[in-house]
This record gives sequence, C-alpha cells and structure tokens, in this order.
Amino acid sequence: MEGLKKVRERIAQACARAGRAQGSVTLAAVSKGQPMEKIREAFAAGQTLFAENYAQELREKSSALPDAEWHFIGALQSNKARMVVGRAALIHTCDRISLARELAKRAEGAQRVLLEVNIGREPQKSGVLPEEAPGLLDAVRALPQLRCEGLMCIPPAEGDPRPHFRALRELGEKLGLRELSMGMSADYEAAIEEGATIVRVGTAIFGERIRR
Repeated sequence: MEGLKKVRERIAQACARAGRAQGSVTLAAVSKGQPMEKIREAFAAGQTLFAENYAQELREKSSALPDAEWHFIGALQSNKARMVVGRAALIHTCDRISLARELAKRAEGAQRVLLEVNIGREPQKSGVLPEEAPGLLDAVRALPQLRCEGLMCIPPAEGDPRPHFRALRELGEKLGLRELSMGMSADYEAAIEEGATIVRVGTAIFGERIRR
C-alpha cells in the first residue's frame, strides 16, 4: 500500500529529526469506515495494529481479522463496554471513573487503558481535564482489572498542536506514565517530535472513509 509506505517513511524521518529510535513509535492504522479488503491489504503489507472508533465496528472487524491487534480510540458509552473489553488490546479513551468501573467489571484479565485528557479544554470534547487526571489515575489504579499505561489526547483542530502535545508529554512525565497516544494524519509528525509513542493515522494510509 502506497499510503502505508509513505506514512512509515515519514514516521522514520520524524524520529530521526527528534533523535529518537526508529522503534519508539507505534503506528495504529485507523480503519474506521474502511472496508475489510483495504484492512486485509494493509495487514498483508505488514500492518498488524488497527484502531476503531465505534464498538460495533470493532466487534465486527476484530472477528473478521482476529490475527490483528485491535485498539479502541473512540468515545465509549458505559453500556458498550462489554463490546470492547477483551477485543481491544488497548482502550485509549478512559475518561471517567464510571467508565473505568464498567470496564473493570467486564474485564477477565488486566485490560490495558489510556486516560483521555481534554488537553485543549474544549467544552464539546470528551476527556478528563489535566488537573483532574491524577485523581482519575488513582481511581483506575485502584481497580486491579485495569492497567493504565499512559495518556491520549486530540488537540484543538485550529492552531499549532505542538503546545498541546508538549503539555500531554509533561503531564505523562509528572504521572509516571510512558505511553502517549497523540497525533493523527494531519499532525502525527509534530506529535512524534513532541514525544508521541503511539500515532493514530487513518486517512493518510487508507484515503477517505467509505462509510461510518
């Protein structure tokens, strides 16, 4: 796949500019709205990690391609937790204690999660406010069925995303969390230069979405 090849090259270049090891960034191919043929094509080209935004779509696609690793990156309603736990190796969008408790209730082993942080303080977006992240982290750590590995953010669409990426990295350092899920098709290179360990790229790999 040409798109996948170009994204991998640009990730490598961004790592080089930042003085980072080539293997320090994980690419999550966002397959939301993409047909299984395209996903299988990417899988055949060596992309083994895919990310979905909707619980139903995650359930269907992970069943169709169980050999891939699947992540969940969308807003998650508590009543959909059962569709995601166990299917998603990593849930990027744990943003409230009620959801964490529901995930813990459904988990059979240690479900890996990231805390979604509303780093730009946008009222229309989900995510815990930065100053509330330590409290949520403490609550998640008190649930033995969950393992919090890091933070996730979606910066404001307008303006320079770098200050927001930098703020998330600094928050992660303060909390002792290693993983930083930040950066999408428009800004993943900047995210890498600011410390991202996971980038979520869809359109640059697959082209425009076919359907929801």
